Amino acid sequence: MADFGALLGLEFFRNALMAGVLASVLCGVVGTFVVLKRMVAISGGVAHAAFGGLGAAYWAGLDPRLGAVAVAAASAVGLGIVDGRRARGQDAAIGVLWAVGMAVGLVFVHLTPGYAPNLLGFLFGNILMVSPTDLWIAAGADVAVLLLFALYGKEMVAVAFDEECARLQGVPVRLFSILLLLLVALSVVVLLQLVGIVLVIALLTIPPLVAQRLARSLAATVATSIAVGLVLTVGGLLISYRLDLPSGPTMVLLGAVALGLVQLRRPRAVRPAAAGRA
Repeated sequence: MADFGALLGLEFFRNALMAGVLASVLCGVVGTFVVLKRMVAISGGVAHAAFGGLGAAYWAGLDPRLGAVAVAAASAVGLGIVDGRRARGQDAAIGVLWAVGMAVGLVFVHLTPGYAPNLLGFLFGNILMVSPTDLWIAAGADVAVLLLFALYGKEMVAVAFDEECARLQGVPVRLFSILLLLLVALSVVVLLQLVGIVLVIALLTIPPLVAQRLARSLAATVATSIAVGLVLTVGGLLISYRLDLPSGPTMVLLGAVALGLVQLRRPRAVRPAAAGRA
């Protein structure tokens, strides 16, 4: 307990804890829809494409996050435009984004004089290096996500559960599908600093998967997912400090243990009717 009090006296540790809290909100809200709409592969493609933007911006002398946001958003819109019924075409596009994004990023890292430690940090993540600017960006992302779901939550739920039914109800399915993908892109960029591109998808999907085993309604699933994200980020941070391990992988491994434990429970499927009551 004394050790924890001493840690709280360190600014970088307080920043890391705040980053974990803010990231947990993104994991809980956006991650739930990633899992429900089966966009995990798409999220992976967007995350790896973002690395190309990081490398290009760093080579140009700009903030790498600007490049990541631009490329991630463009990739999300591009994947959203591809007709969802053409599954093979979308699957191929994801594979191309995945490979080309990493290749472009590595080429620009090679072309940039000197060593690029910042980009390697984005690749593998380091929550202990989070800056106050990173926290403001994460907080802004949380506000944007919560505001959008407050305004258009019903439409997004309809699109996530049944696109055909939503289309019959007059919901612009393509528009809200692209909006969800843009939120995924935003979440990916925010989470890069915590766990890096290599592990970002795990942090975006594990909390919702755990929550689905414990909750009955959509609202409960989102709330539980946020709570699980908090346990993973804060718990992983403390365990990594105690055992002298890298924080990002520790969070993901802790999540894998949690997911394995809840697999012993009988799943409680989140149904549209329950979501409507939430």
